[in-house]
Amino acid sequence: MGPLRERDSGTHGKRLRILRTVLFLAFGVIWIRLGFLQVVSAGFYQDVSNGKYSLYEELVPERGKITVHDFDDDTAYDAATNEPRAVVTADPRKITDATDAGKRIAQALGWEGVDAYDRYALIANLESQGKQDEADSLRALTACVPAPAPVVETSPDAVMEDPSPVTEEVGADIPSEACTKEDTDVKKITDLIARLSKHDDPYEPVAQNVDAESLDRLLALNIDGISYVLKNSRSYPEKGFGGHVLGFVGRDDDDNPVGQYGLEGYFNDFLAGKPGEISTQLGGKAYTPAIDGGSLVLTIDRTVQYTACKMLQDAVTKYSADSGVLVIVEPSTGRVLAMCGAPDFDPADYSQVESVATYNNQAIFTPYEPGSIFKPFTLAAGIDTGAITPNTTYDDPGFVKVDDRTIRNASDKIHGLITMTQGLEESVNTAMVYAMQRTGRDTFTQYVKNFGFGTLSGITLNSEVAGTVASLDQPGMVYAATASFGQGITVTPLQVAMAYAAIANGGSLMVPHVVDEMRYADGTVDKILPEKVRQVIDSKTAVTVGGMLVSVVENGHGKRAKVPGYWIAGKTGTAQIAQGGVYSETAFNGSFAGFGPVENPKFAMIVKIENPKSDNILFAESTAAPLFGQIAKFLLEYYRIAPTR
Repeated sequence: MGPLRERDSGTHGKRLRILRTVLFLAFGVIWIRLGFLQVVSAGFYQDVSNGKYSLYEELVPERGKITVHDFDDDTAYDAATNEPRAVVTADPRKITDATDAGKRIAQALGWEGVDAYDRYALIANLESQGKQDEADSLRALTACVPAPAPVVETSPDAVMEDPSPVTEEVGADIPSEACTKEDTDVKKITDLIARLSKHDDPYEPVAQNVDAESLDRLLALNIDGISYVLKNSRSYPEKGFGGHVLGFVGRDDDDNPVGQYGLEGYFNDFLAGKPGEISTQLGGKAYTPAIDGGSLVLTIDRTVQYTACKMLQDAVTKYSADSGVLVIVEPSTGRVLAMCGAPDFDPADYSQVESVATYNNQAIFTPYEPGSIFKPFTLAAGIDTGAITPNTTYDDPGFVKVDDRTIRNASDKIHGLITMTQGLEESVNTAMVYAMQRTGRDTFTQYVKNFGFGTLSGITLNSEVAGTVASLDQPGMVYAATASFGQGITVTPLQVAMAYAAIANGGSLMVPHVVDEMRYADGTVDKILPEKVRQVIDSKTAVTVGGMLVSVVENGHGKRAKVPGYWIAGKTGTAQIAQGGVYSETAFNGSFAGFGPVENPKFAMIVKIENPKSDNILFAESTAAPLFGQIAKFLLEYYRIAPTR
């Protein structure tokens, strides 16, 4: 056994010697590397630490701008850009009076609600002293119900000062929305004061995304314990421009900026650029500079966007509607001149929405049953194939049986002997079914698809949906019959606008585009040229249908879309909203689509008002049609188009 033990011991010792040698060499390499980093490359890393060579700028790309123009004006207006914003923090240990500091900070940052906070604080202190009658009297004068009592650090004597600013007239008829906002403002200030009151806390956030002017006002207060850090933030200088086209820049899971929705989302990679990087190797170091993001020049007309979208918002409010949407395009090119929805959101303050659904662009994301604005496409198919003419007659009995279904006109009207033009003027459902049957179901279906329905338009905005015309591929005639007057299929407002633009453009369907130019950081510019999808109908058919649509505005349900001195083509559409699989008897979508002037169309447009509820106004001729006329009048004046009548 002795020899075995000696052999084992020798092997074990050899292994230990090898291990010591390996460890010695490994540590030697590490010490050499550390020495290199500390001595040879010390200056480099010190420069990185000190920010020399503008390494931050060289490693972090600058996000590209989004700019817009006015008609006949080369001035570029930044709709989205970058500017330094401050993240403001506080060290509550250095703040002696949290209430005073919180109120002063709120005023410097432009927060509303300081006066309301004082009223609420006074009520709370009266109640804490058992003076309930006085508190109730003051509460009755303010009209709004106070928020939860704020933390008040001032003495009772200071709080008991004469509340002379509060009079019997204050808040006498404050609407509930104003009360809700006041309550929210007070809670915001209350929360800030509560955070500043944590006297053993070294760090509390105060505000983010603070602009330079507000920061200057804040710093001028010389409040101990307030500090800030500047960060390059996304800015949207064109206030009120609308968020649905632009989208916004949020943060991913790693807190990196990322574009979401709209252009910011669709073109995120292009706008964001490419980050640089630092790499080091034994004996050398290198870094790759960042590549800045490109910029976008939009087709959106700045003045048209502001003006038309303000009119839309006013109409939604006037009619107490659930929502509204607007699209204006240039028929000959497919350039989008305006696009917006209501409710909207501010990209600079995108988190302040009641629902994330507000981010969805209704023009491309929310398909709906279009109703009678679809009827011109039914007639266009029939006229283009020679199945009907504008003067083809139809004896309307008020209903028609198709398969196992009975289809009726709106309000069960019976129109008797009418022409196809009159059927369009009076929006006769049965006349459209007749035209579709004369054309043929399969042929009609192909025209519907050729007009762009059921497919993506190709617009470069996030979240576009195609709608559905899948029912037209089902056996039976009833699906095509209901589609002939715009039910049983879904479309997006943008699809409708482009289809009307095709009629205005001699039958040529164009690809809609919202970007005019893509400008790369190296100076390269890609100009987005008009792109034709297909010739949907013959140019003569387009002129004929355009004339029929003028007749609708002159003689039919579209009279309130008239613009004195011009020939305007258009069609109303009032469609019942399906709720729970059943068409509602009280909820309707009102749309008006058209173009003008008919001889040489400058614009094609759709306006949609969802579920108007004021004064029993349900039909599009009373909501969407007058809005269309007001916007059309503005457009014709803005583009300096001379009257043609």
